[in-house]
Amino acid sequence: MSLTNKEAEMALVSADTRISELLSELHQLIKQTQEERSRSEHNLVNIQKTHERMQTENKSEYVSPYYRTKLRGLYTTAKADAEAECNILRRSLDKIAEIKSLLEERRIAAKIAGLYHDSEPPRKTMRRGVLMTLLQQSAMTLPLWIGKPGDKPPPLCGAIPAASDYVAKPGDKVAARVKAVDGDEQWILAEVVSYSHAANKYEVDDIDEEGKERHTLSRRRIIPLPQWKANPETDPEALFQKDQLVLALYPQTTCFYRALIHTHPQRPQDDYSVLFEDTSYADGYSPPLNVAQRYVVACKEPKKK
Repeated sequence: MSLTNKEAEMALVSADTRISELLSELHQLIKQTQEERSRSEHNLVNIQKTHERMQTENKSEYVSPYYRTKLRGLYTTAKADAEAECNILRRSLDKIAEIKSLLEERRIAAKIAGLYHDSEPPRKTMRRGVLMTLLQQSAMTLPLWIGKPGDKPPPLCGAIPAASDYVAKPGDKVAARVKAVDGDEQWILAEVVSYSHAANKYEVDDIDEEGKERHTLSRRRIIPLPQWKANPETDPEALFQKDQLVLALYPQTTCFYRALIHTHPQRPQDDYSVLFEDTSYADGYSPPLNVAQRYVVACKEPKKK
């Protein structure tokens, strides 16, 4: 359902108020983290000193009951300190995620709330270099999913697809299959404008504002982009694997093309290395190119022979 201008203005005020509250809460959590870390560092120093005293007093591998009891208590405290700090950091990450969500909602509401007039199109042409920089920043700031021990990565984390009944929200970025000017179909980077449950169709805008195009597309022509990066060190199963067929955003463009995974990320900040299908090369694939997790999605089409 679309917002009226008045509703959008109220949404802007509400978002600004809530963002201010969340920033204040985040500041307090950061202070708590620093306090917790200072307290835990004191205990870690005690652990180190105890081990040093043990080595000085006893050259053998035998640990006396005194030191065994003392170390057990110190390590129990260290574990509790680490869990407390971890909980504060998780709460901080939740606040950051809520702030980012509100900023996105605010951006959408600002488009409606009188910032753009009928005589002034809401989508102004953006310089190519600026757009590419924004896309790169979006990929870099995509949050890393950090679950609790035993948690499995959720849908839209890395290579894990959205649930079958998932509906992308206004402002979400997606890969959208559209018809080009020449009649051929291509996958483009787009932003969701709205979704009609009655028609089962999305309205999306081409992210490349030089086109200023809006498309009405069925659900099967939309692939939501990942909302979290997968951590290769803890959740390698949430990454695409070598030789897997994907759709990847070609560097310095806003179009997705078929590609094979060459190597997957080894560290959270790493990109995929992919081989794009390209008939100008003898083996049919381009040299390896880096593409961020944000812009790699599953391709349901079969591999070319």
